[in-house]
Amino acid sequence: MDIQKTGAFIAGLRRERGLTQQQLGDIVGATNKTVSRWETGSYMPPVEVLEILSREFGVTINELVAGQRLSDGEFKGAAERNLMEAISEPGAFGLGEKNSYFKRKWLKDHLFEIIAELILIAAAGVALWFIFRPICPVICLVLGIIGAANVNNSMMAYVERKAFTSKGGAEPDEPDRGLNK
Repeated sequence: MDIQKTGAFIAGLRRERGLTQQQLGDIVGATNKTVSRWETGSYMPPVEVLEILSREFGVTINELVAGQRLSDGEFKGAAERNLMEAISEPGAFGLGEKNSYFKRKWLKDHLFEIIAELILIAAAGVALWFIFRPICPVICLVLGIIGAANVNNSMMAYVERKAFTSKGGAEPDEPDRGLNK
C-alpha cells in the first residue's frame, strides 16, 4: 500500500470536483490540515473516511487504497493485494500510534489543570500540617493517589473516545473541551 500514491489520488479527485481541502474536510468531518496530511501521504484516512470519500468521488475504497482507478481486470488483484497489505502492516496511524498521540495531546491540553491540582494538593498538605500533624503525610499521600487516579482516568477516557470512535479517528486535531466529557 503506497500512502503517497493514495494521497495523490485523493488530491486529484478533490481537484477534479473543484473542492478545496477545507471543503473536503467539511464533508468528511476533518480539518483542512488533516486533509492535507492525507494528500501528502503523512497518514491514511481511517476506513470510515475512506467510505465517505468513495461515495463522494464515485470510486471504490479499493481504488482509493490502490491510488488509481482500476479496470475490472485489475480490480480483483488490487483488492487481494490491498487486503494482504492491510492485514500484514498496521496503517500509518494505527491504534498504538493513535493511543500515544492522544495521550500526549491530552497531557499537553490539560497541563494547566494538572499543575493546579498539584498546587491544591500541596496547599492542602500545608494546611493539614497545622491541623493534623501526625497523620498529615498519610492524608497527603491519599490525596495524591486520588488526584493521580483522576488525571489518569480522564486521560484514558479521552484516549478511548478518540481512538475507538470514527470521529476521533477521522479528526485527531479536534480539541477536547473538558476533563470528563
